[in-house]
Amino acid sequence: MDKHDLYELCVQSPRHLVPLLRAVHSRNPLTLGEDFSGTASLSQAWVDAAPDRLAIATDIDPSVLARRPEHPRLIKRPNDIRQTCDNADLIFAGNFSIGYMHTRAELIGYLQHVRSRLLPGGCFCCDTYGGESAFLTGSVQRDHFAPDGSRILYIWEQRQANPLTGRVVDVLHFHIERDGIIEEEFPDAFIYDWRLWSVPELRDAMREAGFRDTAVYLNLPDAEDEAGEQYAFPIDDPDELEDSFIVIVAARV
Repeated sequence: MDKHDLYELCVQSPRHLVPLLRAVHSRNPLTLGEDFSGTASLSQAWVDAAPDRLAIATDIDPSVLARRPEHPRLIKRPNDIRQTCDNADLIFAGNFSIGYMHTRAELIGYLQHVRSRLLPGGCFCCDTYGGESAFLTGSVQRDHFAPDGSRILYIWEQRQANPLTGRVVDVLHFHIERDGIIEEEFPDAFIYDWRLWSVPELRDAMREAGFRDTAVYLNLPDAEDEAGEQYAFPIDDPDELEDSFIVIVAARV
């Protein structure tokens, strides 16, 4: 396994994210735009979930996007996300990648471009984190298990954080352990220099970019029916949030 395999295993949960995004959209979206897609694992899960779905995965690194096998309903765009013009019902910028927009002008410009791509009734979603630990440095470790049974130690480190500028540097590390022995290490596997946008900053920018409505959702579904259909409801009460939280901020055309 390389660092991209480990990222998919430890960081992403596309099979759980697909029904949640559908619940946030709430109108049976068929076409997904996955911005900052990396290996396009979410796009793959999207098209695998139903035969009438299409996905457009955009990432600026063609070598990473090329890792995803060709699929007749998965379009790969190896370019800047602001150059992709394919229309979509739902566009998602996940794993805090909205933070690549370092200035408000960049953020609003990106949101205006996203809005131009959305079909009537369309929805844009991005995730962000906040709360009491948002600008604290430190690390969190989680364990995962690979298909071969080896243990993966996944470490999320916030290396730098400046509440005066909103800038953070977040780093991902991986260790592969077999029989109690660390056999492979991937220190500094991914390093991110982000602007950590707050929820109100994102919502204000979305409105300025021309979206008619914005809402905030937990990153887990609120309910699921007997058929497995998930439901998500906007957060209105701040008491619904944990002291430190991850949320999805949505904007509708």
